[in-house]
Amino acid sequence: MQDIIRNIRAGISIGNTLDAFEKDIKISDAPEKTETSWGNPVITQELVDAYIAAGLNIIRIPVTWTGHFGGAPDYTIDGAWLRRVREVVDYAYGRGVYVILNLHHEGWNYPYYENEERACIIMTALWSQLAAEFAGYDEHLIFEGQNEPRKIGTPLEWNGGDEEGWEVVNSTNAAFVKAVRQGTEYNKSRYLMIPGYAANCTVGIRHIDIPDDDRIIISVHAYEPYDFALNTEGRSQWQHDTQMIDSLMTELRERFTGKGIPVIIGEFGAMNKDNEADRAEWVEYYIKAAAKAGIRCIWWDNGLFEGEGERFGLFDRHISVVIQRYLRVYKKELNRSLNGSI
Repeated sequence: MQDIIRNIRAGISIGNTLDAFEKDIKISDAPEKTETSWGNPVITQELVDAYIAAGLNIIRIPVTWTGHFGGAPDYTIDGAWLRRVREVVDYAYGRGVYVILNLHHEGWNYPYYENEERACIIMTALWSQLAAEFAGYDEHLIFEGQNEPRKIGTPLEWNGGDEEGWEVVNSTNAAFVKAVRQGTEYNKSRYLMIPGYAANCTVGIRHIDIPDDDRIIISVHAYEPYDFALNTEGRSQWQHDTQMIDSLMTELRERFTGKGIPVIIGEFGAMNKDNEADRAEWVEYYIKAAAKAGIRCIWWDNGLFEGEGERFGLFDRHISVVIQRYLRVYKKELNRSLNGSI
């Protein structure tokens, strides 16, 4: 089961593109209207090739399906949108690297008991269609059931959830796994990623019910330490603050990887606060700690380099060029871990 983790090196998530959404975009609109609505250009073969040339061998493709499928009872995915998603998957899959395809900013999978039945029905409908569409793709294509399912807009949103939230997330995860496994060809043995509540890296991971399936990967998102890595108003100096990283990797090893259950940190990163040296030191430590725990990490690249928001950009997508030095550190440390030097 851990063989797939040994084969994975550095990864990147192509954020704020196929996961973008706007209320005024209609299902009949051309896919590129959605894909470019948050300011990034369309994903190209040249961009994916640039990722691969930089040493990345797993590409996460976040996709928002809400707004691109019809109503009950079939919840049929729009054909033009599905073809565009498949085209982007093929950019990476066709080069022989690993690909993660998910459901991202969805508006129907909120983890409340009153929503559980409907969420499981839609989860089943969408993943049944996706499993059929990609049935002939081998284990290099990984399905990730959902992204950060949580009680949006409540005090519980980012604080680990509650019993209701944990149980409904586990229920929708189970519906996802069942839907894919009922598919044909490679779906019978495809690696499937499931998150806990909000993909939370503390409380959430303690309440994951793992389906009885030997090809499950735990999905975690961890921007740690928060004040340095994710808080836009936080500090710009890392200060070698390793406590949260160390405790996270220890817990993930004890709960999962030490028991043969793979973990991928599907989103991590430290935003650009004009502090490149600190981020380079931070990512070196983070990747070493993850590698020692048998974990691989995927950088969240939202294409943002300027402004007041969460600046996680690594590649200038307009020219397909790496412009952040710490990506090289990131790649170097993962390659060292694969060679057994740490």
